[in-house]
Order: sequence, then C-alpha cells, then structure tokens
Amino acid sequence: MILPSPQQLRYLTALADHGHFGRAATACAVTQSTLSAGILALERQLDTALIERGATKRPVFTPIGLEVVARARSALAALEAVAETAASSRDPLSGPLRLGVIPTVGPFLLPRLMPALRAAFPRLKLYLREDMTERLMAQLDGGKLDLLLLALPCDCAAAEIEPIAPDPFLLAMPGNHRLAQLPQVPMGALAGERILLLEDGHCLRAQAQEACGLPRGLSTEGFAATSLHTLVQMVAGGLGLTLLPRLAVEGGVLGGTDLVVRPVAPDTPGESTPSRTLALAWRPRSPRATEFRSLAPAIAEGVG
Repeated sequence: MILPSPQQLRYLTALADHGHFGRAATACAVTQSTLSAGILALERQLDTALIERGATKRPVFTPIGLEVVARARSALAALEAVAETAASSRDPLSGPLRLGVIPTVGPFLLPRLMPALRAAFPRLKLYLREDMTERLMAQLDGGKLDLLLLALPCDCAAAEIEPIAPDPFLLAMPGNHRLAQLPQVPMGALAGERILLLEDGHCLRAQAQEACGLPRGLSTEGFAATSLHTLVQMVAGGLGLTLLPRLAVEGGVLGGTDLVVRPVAPDTPGESTPSRTLALAWRPRSPRATEFRSLAPAIAEGVG
C-alpha cells in the first residue's frame, strides 16, 4: 500500500480551507497545476474520488472526500507533534507558538501580558489570533493553533484545560442610577432592569447569564452588541446596564465615559462570587502540555 505524502495531505486540506484551487495553491506556495496534480495523484493512490468533477468552479468534496480531509488534518497534526516533541525537549518555550485568544480577553490582558512573556521567555515567538471560542476551538482541532486563552465555562470538552484565574463580573451603570448607591449589587436586584449583553456566539453572554443567575423576565431581547466597547457605549447612552468582567474594566474599557461599576454579589451568603474563569486549552496529549502549563503562572500574574 502506497501511503499519502504529507504534501498531498496539505494540498487537500488547503483546498478544503480555501474552497478555491488558486487560493489553495498560493497558500501552499505552489502553482495551481502542481496542487491539482497532487490531489489527482492522491485520488489515484486511494482509488476513490475525493472531489466531484462537474461544471461548478468551486470544488465540491464527495462524502468520502470530507472524511479523508478530516483524517488528513489529524494526520498532519500528529506529524507536527513529532517535531514538537523533539523541539520542546531541546529548548522549552522557544520558537513559534500560535496562540488563539477570545475578544473579551485579548484587548484587555495582552497589552500588560506580552512584555512579561517576552522578558520571561525571550526565545518564544507568539503569533496571535483573536476570534470567538467556537472558531478558535475548530482551528485548534485542525492544527492551525497550538494554544488557546479563553474563559470558562465554554464548549471546550475536546481540549485539555488549565484554569488560570477567576474573573469576577461587575455591574456597569450611570453614576446616578439607584443601584450605584450600593457598595455591591445583589443579583436579585437586577430584576426589572434592562441588561445589555453581547450577541449570541460570544461565550461571555452565556457566562454572565449563568454566573449571575439572571432572573426570569429580565429584559435582554433585542439589545445585544458585538463587543464590550459597544456595550459600554450603549450603557453610556442610557439604554440599560451591563455586566463586565473585571479584567475588561481594569483594562480600560470604561475609558471616556462617566460610568461606574459595582461588584455583583450572590443573594445567598456563602455562595461564590459571580465570575468566569480564565483558562488555557490545548489538544489532548499534546507533547507541549508541560510547556503550556508552565505559562499559566505568568498569565495569572498578568491577570492580577
């Protein structure tokens, strides 16, 4: 049996990623004819059609083609892990590291974290990608990212997780709001208030709802934003209140406004403070797991 070459698998996954022969060839730094010939040779080796040959210009994968693409991604990730194992044993936390970070963490933590990481690990080259959790998890699984910096709880059961630090929620509101007179706001006091949240797709929306136990009847429908900065401006415009992670507040998300924040407290004494948890995530059985865990203390120090 003749096994596929790594190059053939790269051609195939690039075509699946870009949906266009020309763009896939450019991504692989080869000509379009070279990429097409490599995929055709792969089909002949496997004795099966991976792509439908028809009138459409956009490549359409056959059902078996889609399965082969998924297995090709896993195979390429395994091959990369072989090289990573050797590299990590020679010089831990050096060389390139592709880090994915969610938008409700990156802008507020990275400015103070990056200088500390550069000082602690001068040979580490961080390549950053900011996106929402679901898409970052897909890129991690596909081998496009090595490590994620995200917030729990989230749908990340397919990854290994290293919790870093809690990130409590604060209630942001105008200074003349009735709740601003309290040193901390009980969750039950949010009943009847219009709470503005991020749009669906941002894990912070569900985290805030779950952690703060938003009561039934809370007015949230029809009021959603794409970023924390947008939420802050909506609150400053008198549209309602919002819940912000402390990390974002300390990172300056309220800059240029007159808004105030108050801690959110549980209604029952002894219950935990409403918060999310910052965490690192990586592929199961990654050879760099020990390296990734060693980053956690440095990141926790940056969180403060």
